[in-house]
Amino acid sequence: MMNATAKILVHKIENFTPELLETLAKVVENLEIQNRLSVPQFQIDEVLYRIQFHQENPKTKLDFYENISDLKMNCA
Repeated sequence: MMNATAKILVHKIENFTPELLETLAKVVENLEIQNRLSVPQFQIDEVLYRIQFHQENPKTKLDFYENISDLKMNCA
């Protein structure tokens, strides 16, 4: 389902005018900035620290995900 949706979007975007494509790029950039601003930096740092610790100690369990593959799948 997601691949089909992505393919439809890619096809539509490929047919945009240069002006519309530039507008879309700005909208997406603004969404990314808003998303980054909504999560405090200390929380991002804490998650990164936990991921690094888990990678160095693979037998440990992440307390917010069953394992690193779940985290990658849900954050990809």
